[in-house]
Amino acid sequence: MATVALLVLAAAIQARSAATPSPTPPSAPLAVLDGQPITAAEIEPIGGAQLSNARSQYYNAQRGAVEEVITRRLLEKEAKARNITVAELMKAEVETKVAPVTPEEQKSFYDANKARYFANVPEPEALKRIEMGLGQQRMQQRRAEYAGTLRAKADVRLLLEPPRTVVVADDDPAKGPADAPVTIIEFSDFQCPYCSRVNPTLARLKDRYGDSIRIVFRDLPLLQIHPNAAKAAEAGACANEQDKFWPMHDLMFANQARLDVTSLKQHAATVGLDAAAFEKCLDSGKHTAEWQKDSADAEKAGVQSTPAFFINGRPVTGAVPYEQFAEVINDELGRLNRPIPAEKPVAAPSPAAPAVQ
Repeated sequence: MATVALLVLAAAIQARSAATPSPTPPSAPLAVLDGQPITAAEIEPIGGAQLSNARSQYYNAQRGAVEEVITRRLLEKEAKARNITVAELMKAEVETKVAPVTPEEQKSFYDANKARYFANVPEPEALKRIEMGLGQQRMQQRRAEYAGTLRAKADVRLLLEPPRTVVVADDDPAKGPADAPVTIIEFSDFQCPYCSRVNPTLARLKDRYGDSIRIVFRDLPLLQIHPNAAKAAEAGACANEQDKFWPMHDLMFANQARLDVTSLKQHAATVGLDAAAFEKCLDSGKHTAEWQKDSADAEKAGVQSTPAFFINGRPVTGAVPYEQFAEVINDELGRLNRPIPAEKPVAAPSPAAPAVQ
C-alpha cells in the first residue's frame, strides 16, 4: 500500500511540477497596490503557519518521491550486478526474510483495536485484513532496511532543499557552541506539560551530538491558558543574570504546579541564587519585554503552540519522538558533510530536578 501511494504521489507531483512555484524570494513583489509592491516578506506574518505547513507538505511529498526513486535505482543496480531480476532480488532479500503474521498476532491486534477499527466488521474478515496489513507493513520495513544497506555503499546526495524559516536568536540562554553546525531554537512555556515531556529528548540529543548542536531556549508563554507562564519566563531571565538559567529551567519544569511568584522565589533559593537580587529583578518586571519579543518572533514564524522547534530553520512542532529530531539533525549534518555521531545506548533516566514540597 505504501509503495502504491508513493507511486501515485510521484505521478501527481510530476503532473503538477510545471504549475508549482519555487520558493519566492522575500523581496519579490506578489502584487502592486497604487504603484507600491506587496512583497513575499510582507505576507509572512499573515500567512504564518498556513504557509509554513504548505511548504512542509510539498517538501515531504517531493522527498518521499525522491527517496522512492533512489530505492528503485539501488535495487535495479544490485539486481543487474547479480544478473537477476528485481523481482528475484526482492524475493531473495525481502520476501523470504519476513516472518509471517501469526494467528496469535492477528488476534492480539484485533482485540486491541476492535472498537476503533473493526466495530462493524465480522471477526474472520477483520483477521484477514490484519494479516494482510501487518504483512505489507513488515514487507515495506524489510525493503527499506535492505535498501538502506545498498544505500550505505552508494554515493547518494540529496540536493532537494527543505523549507526553512528565518528565526534569529540573540542573547537567549543556550547550550552548545555558537558555531555549531546545527542550531535548534526552541519556543517553550514553563507551564506547558508537553514542553516538560520533551526535555529528556533534548537531553538525549545533546548527549549524542555534543558540540555539533546548539540548543537555544526562547519563551512563548501561552497567557490565555497558563497564567503563571509569563512570570516564570521572567524568573528564567532573572536566573540567567546570575548564570543559573538551566538549573532554574529544570526546577521550574519539575514543579509546574508551583510557578506563582512566591514559589518562584523559593525555587531561586533552592538553586542557590542571590535571593535579594533575584527578588528585586522578578518584582521589577524588567524582563517582560524579553518574553514579549520572543512571543512576537514566534508569531512571525508561524508558531501556534508549544513546544515548537526550528532546526537550522526547519520547523518541528510538538513533543515529537527522539527519532524525528535525530532524522532532521542527521540530514543537516549530512548536507554539511559533517560526521554523524553513532547512537549511544539508552541509559536509565537521570533523576529529575526535585519537586519542592
